[in-house]
Amino acid sequence: MRLRVRPVTRLGGRIQVPGDKSISHRSALLGALADGTTEISGYLEAEDCLRTIAAVEALGAEVTRKGPGEYRVTGTGLRGLSEPANVIDCGNAATGVRLLMGVLAGQPFWTFLTGDDSLRSRPMRRIADPLVRMGATIVGRSDGNRLPLGVRGGASLKAIAYESPVASAQIKSAVLLAGLYADGPVSVTEPAASRDHSEVMLRQFGVRVEQRGLTTTLTPGPLSAASVVVPGDISSSAFLLIAAAIVKDARVTVAGVGLNETRTGVLDVLHQMGAVMNVGEGFRPLQRLPAGPPDLEPNGAAGEVRGDVTVSSSALHGTEIGGSLIPRLIDEVPVLAVAAALAEGRTEIKDAGELRVKESDRLAALARELGRMGACVSERPNGLIIDGPARLRGAQVTSGGDHRIAMALAVAALVAEGETVIDDTACIATSFPQFADLLNSLAGQPCVSVTE
Repeated sequence: MRLRVRPVTRLGGRIQVPGDKSISHRSALLGALADGTTEISGYLEAEDCLRTIAAVEALGAEVTRKGPGEYRVTGTGLRGLSEPANVIDCGNAATGVRLLMGVLAGQPFWTFLTGDDSLRSRPMRRIADPLVRMGATIVGRSDGNRLPLGVRGGASLKAIAYESPVASAQIKSAVLLAGLYADGPVSVTEPAASRDHSEVMLRQFGVRVEQRGLTTTLTPGPLSAASVVVPGDISSSAFLLIAAAIVKDARVTVAGVGLNETRTGVLDVLHQMGAVMNVGEGFRPLQRLPAGPPDLEPNGAAGEVRGDVTVSSSALHGTEIGGSLIPRLIDEVPVLAVAAALAEGRTEIKDAGELRVKESDRLAALARELGRMGACVSERPNGLIIDGPARLRGAQVTSGGDHRIAMALAVAALVAEGETVIDDTACIATSFPQFADLLNSLAGQPCVSVTE
């Protein structure tokens, strides 16, 4: 599939984006491990999260779809999962497979995991290593570093105090989930804070999780079923908010978006770049933003803060993005690179080597594809230097099968001269299937079309 995108002069409206992908994955997994029935609303019905639903069903949990985004998960309890009859195919869902590895580390049977071409190329050893230290057996390609993988746990895992080499919610969450089956408290210490959706939801399900500085400690115990309301995905919202910042006449409000402070680095950076924006009152960024109306819902059933975010046409300027900000916006770097290309002056993105091992090498892809559109982007080993403002032009570009690169290029195309054709865009369905429809709605015209 490919997208054809024509430039627009205005965007406007109030919209809702689909549910948060990270929280959706976790709600299905914890619901499957809980005693009782978990009710989930706002579940992201994109390919990645539907793979996680299929995985928990294969492991013996009963899942009922009650309506769009509405699911009931009847859990098996912590010790009630059963050996699947077949290999579990996780598709493109890197978060899904890595969290699943943590759960499977505590199961006394073999489970075999695979994925699509992209997921089979992604590294898994940094997840596997601490799980093996806890007592799990993990085998697979590249000495257990590539899917397909086989995972077998034990009746009881060893408690561990793990020093993570990188700030990664996937590593931390996998260890904490395995820690549910450990013989004592399990802790993870990170070099910087990563997103804490697992900790928030584990507490919602009755598990004792404590935070001291950069160390998170879980005390093993049973999970009790809960009701989970999944907020709007801030990573999906970022594409529409940055589109509003760069289009000439624009004002876009995304309603009910998740404002967990471990995920809102993109809003901090937009503020640094001079974006005209308004954020709900309960938002707690590293740099306080102008407060908006008191429309937050601080207690969605997942325990996640959410609220409305509005961005209007803005005169952006370059900034520096690095250090502890990176774990809080790692998925938003592709669309922030677009904002930087249109901003006045230089933007330097550093400490982002993690982007080399996503669905694609995102640093290389951004330098190459935005360069084809006329942006001045220089690739660095762990980041990018972007000099703006660029005069973008329509071009034929490709996503390389990476959903966030595809959507970032579409946002850039909204302000380019002439039509842009983006190849290999079926991947957008893994996280944001409504992307093109919402852009067309905000534009008030069909600026984005999907063709074979």
